[in-house]
Amino acid sequence: QPMRLEANQVNIDDARQISTFSGNVSLTQGTLNIQADTLVVVEEADGAKLGTATGRPASFRQKREGSDENVEGYGERITYDTRSETVELFGGARMKRGADEVSGEHITYNSRTEIFQARNLPGTATGKERVRVIIQPRKEAAPAAPEAESRTLESSQPAGPR
Repeated sequence: QPMRLEANQVNIDDARQISTFSGNVSLTQGTLNIQADTLVVVEEADGAKLGTATGRPASFRQKREGSDENVEGYGERITYDTRSETVELFGGARMKRGADEVSGEHITYNSRTEIFQARNLPGTATGKERVRVIIQPRKEAAPAAPEAESRTLESSQPAGPR
């Protein structure tokens, strides 16, 4: 799908296939949306693009395939590779899918396989900093109300004096 970009400024270097967008940057491609202070997009010879967004924080959001649910993430730096459909978040990285959350210094999310990987980068963990995950319980079908069950039992009893 086409990539749409808006920014306060743009510098396009056609010879090197590098575009630099700065100032309130917004990138949209299909259901993917990235917001950043600065975004550098490098186009490979085969047409694949690698984007590096920076901000305080930079953010991304993408609708999950076959669902009304979004995946969203935040970090000081976000990279997006169109070839592998992979998003990487660095520096105070957080991701949310529904009510579930993952945080760490580095998070990788593959939107094709919907696999998350979170870790602290070498040299950043002090022993106290750890990857954190919050997984909400899945909602299950609600059992029938007790009142409805008692009505069913009453109606199956033979009619007679009470």
